[in-house]
Amino acid sequence: MANERYNAREAEVRWQKTWDTQKIFQTTNEDPRPKYYVLEMFPYPSGRIHIGHVRNYTMGDVVARYKRAKGFNVLHPMGWDAFGMPAENAAMQNKIHPKDWTYENIATMRAQLKLMGLSLDWEREFATCDVDYYHRQQMLFLDFVEKGLAYRKNAKVNWDPVDQTVLANEQVIDGKGWRSGAEVEQRELTQWFFKITDFADDLLSEIDNLTRWPDKVRLMQRNWIGKSEGLQVRFQLSEEVHGHSEVEIFTTRPDTLFGASFMGLSADHPLTKELAKDNAELAAFVEECHKMGTSAAELETAEKFGFDTGLKVVHPLDSSIELPIYVANFILMDYGTGAIFGCPAHDQRDLDFARKYGLTVTPVVLPKDADPASFTVADEAYTGEGTIFNSEFLDGMSIDAAKDAVASKLEAVIIDDKPQALRKTQYRLRDWGISRQRYWGCPIPMVHCPDCGVVPEKKENLPIKLPDDINFDKPGNPLDRHPTWRDCTCPKCGKAAKRETDTMDTFVDSSWYFARFTAPWETNPTDKKAVDEWLPVDQYIGGIEHAILHLLYSRFFARAMCETGHMTVKEPFQGLFTQGMVVHETYKGEDGRWVSPAEITVSEKDGKRSAVHKETGETITIGSIEKMSKSKKNTVDPTDIIETYGADTARWFMLSDSPPERDVIWTEAGAEGAHRFIQRIWRLTLDVSEFLDFSALEKPETLSGEALALRKLTHKTLATVESTIEQLGFNRAVAQIYQLVNAIASAAKKEKLDKDASLCWVVDESMQLLLLMCSPMMPHLAEECWSQLGKEGLVSTQSWPQADSAMLTEDEITLPIQINGKKRGELTVAADADKDTIEKAVLASEPVLKALDGKAPRKVIVVPKRIVNVVI
Repeated sequence: MANERYNAREAEVRWQKTWDTQKIFQTTNEDPRPKYYVLEMFPYPSGRIHIGHVRNYTMGDVVARYKRAKGFNVLHPMGWDAFGMPAENAAMQNKIHPKDWTYENIATMRAQLKLMGLSLDWEREFATCDVDYYHRQQMLFLDFVEKGLAYRKNAKVNWDPVDQTVLANEQVIDGKGWRSGAEVEQRELTQWFFKITDFADDLLSEIDNLTRWPDKVRLMQRNWIGKSEGLQVRFQLSEEVHGHSEVEIFTTRPDTLFGASFMGLSADHPLTKELAKDNAELAAFVEECHKMGTSAAELETAEKFGFDTGLKVVHPLDSSIELPIYVANFILMDYGTGAIFGCPAHDQRDLDFARKYGLTVTPVVLPKDADPASFTVADEAYTGEGTIFNSEFLDGMSIDAAKDAVASKLEAVIIDDKPQALRKTQYRLRDWGISRQRYWGCPIPMVHCPDCGVVPEKKENLPIKLPDDINFDKPGNPLDRHPTWRDCTCPKCGKAAKRETDTMDTFVDSSWYFARFTAPWETNPTDKKAVDEWLPVDQYIGGIEHAILHLLYSRFFARAMCETGHMTVKEPFQGLFTQGMVVHETYKGEDGRWVSPAEITVSEKDGKRSAVHKETGETITIGSIEKMSKSKKNTVDPTDIIETYGADTARWFMLSDSPPERDVIWTEAGAEGAHRFIQRIWRLTLDVSEFLDFSALEKPETLSGEALALRKLTHKTLATVESTIEQLGFNRAVAQIYQLVNAIASAAKKEKLDKDASLCWVVDESMQLLLLMCSPMMPHLAEECWSQLGKEGLVSTQSWPQADSAMLTEDEITLPIQINGKKRGELTVAADADKDTIEKAVLASEPVLKALDGKAPRKVIVVPKRIVNVVI
């Protein structure tokens, strides 16, 4: 029997069917046990799951199964982030409807995920493209409109003139549309926005309370919101132009005003627009600026260009100084006032611009220990701390003191009955533009009436469904050219009107799904009682790439849903974990083409690895380890792994290879090693079931030495596995289980068990505890072994065991021996030994006797349970 191999393919399907039949992972909202909500970021149905999904959902599943065993009512749902451009791309390329493509992919990926044995409540499953889901999203939108949290305004957007759609900043690559390759333009369009800026201060201040979020994510959120304390200053034009007598700027560095050498205007600044009307050259420059992206990051790295308007402004602290005004391509109208003063010595962007146009560079912040007579700035701006110099009345002040002095001075200057400057707090955060000119998204439930203007649709007329009869023969939004879909009646006056054809940004769909999961059958967006009881999500798991926008938008949505009465919990995610990526070697053929792992055979000889193509025998170059991607063909198909080794092998490898926050390198050898370990546990189970008579086992009053040692190790392992799962340190839990299996295998020998009844009982207990510990990580194997040992019920429904505290105490401890502060040996003593006992033992130890050489020590320092230091 001991030679029988564990058949994962047969066992895993059988146990999955058992779990489904008994519905053990379905969750009810009426369960009286304490709640625990674990959620992984739901996937986009692109066609097939990838190995990153396996890692992400395995981690969440371990937490869900563990918490369920700990006595919690666990909510662990699954859904699909299903709207978006890829479906429209597929529709055009494959002549298939986006809905058909999406739901076919969902069916495929659902089947793949079920093969993993995830303890998901599939009864709560939904896709964001389900009419039922986006119906409730439209209800939320109307509530946001009523509360003033959704509105329309003109805004700059990235416009793809070929696809005739707005592109997100991430979809603009090197100034071109990611799909069409066309030069992207900046256009001003009327867009729908969510008023996320209303919550800027609260979103920022509450980050301090997100103590179970990674520090790097909290920092990224802070930086994105970007709170700035500064000064809004009015610069007077040297002469009035087109009705403009001044230009207002916002600056966080008023201390550097005496280093100013120019003023810069955005291409969209009101003064720029006026000047461009009469200046064809400036108008052409503005047009060039509009071909660049709209993101601050893009403009920061782009080459700096400017246009000298010939105008000047008067320096606010010294009227004898006039600064030239440039229109500059790196200034966004959305940031500050759309105008800046340039201080080249202390801002790299300004320095690059000044060098290009031959403007003066005057340093005004002196680094510590620098000589004011010789300190200059060359190609790198100085942005560090220092004292102010070259700045008249500010000389010698600290930066903070100078900021305050400038603010006080300019606040006291009154021009046209207003102070020349005001202290002000600004945020980098801008309102969220949600309009997208595409078909496959949630329709915005607004109506354009010739008489009433733009009015909200009535809730009783919802949902506004997407039409099925559309085509993608022409670029642009198919909803705009649909023959009938746009036609409607005005909900206010009853006259003929037109529907809004923009659909919502897909970030909207994923910004509240966590709330919908708490009661997805509700006719309202939420069941307020259920959502308030389940939220916040106790453990949210997903990629670092969503650290800013998705999380920030979800935090906004929670607040907006509180404002509109749908819930009262404003922070949606209590605990956040961002897992690392799965990476793999890359391979190239002799012609430089990428080759997939499935096409090659890798061998090793004399410590050197080589690869050849399986079919052609061609020599393949083994390249660097990189993120798995289809373009580089260094992906592995999870289904192939599951069919070859079983789901538990994939799960175990993902948990064991590295800390979960770091990247994991997928290797065939690693997968084979995980599979061998599964077989080892199975063989151990068969041995134990063959050697032990379970009906005759009774807990002994005393344990033999080996039995006691094994029981101690088992309970210590149990305590460690519990604490490491709580900390999401899965790899550390795996390491402990490896050690325990070795110890059980050493003890579970027939000749030993035949002689020692206490060891029989301990081996049985250790096997039970081992399987309970393995169950969250390798659930199918645990069920099969549990059944083989004749234990009652399903291991998946067992309670988490309690470690015996008596087994966790140490009888002996080992103390380092130091001689004059340097470690020279170790001393093993009773755990409760007093100072005198330890001192006598250390003085009798070999390293100390040798060092003393018959002399008495000057001092013996004993730090109980830590260290002993002998001073000679």
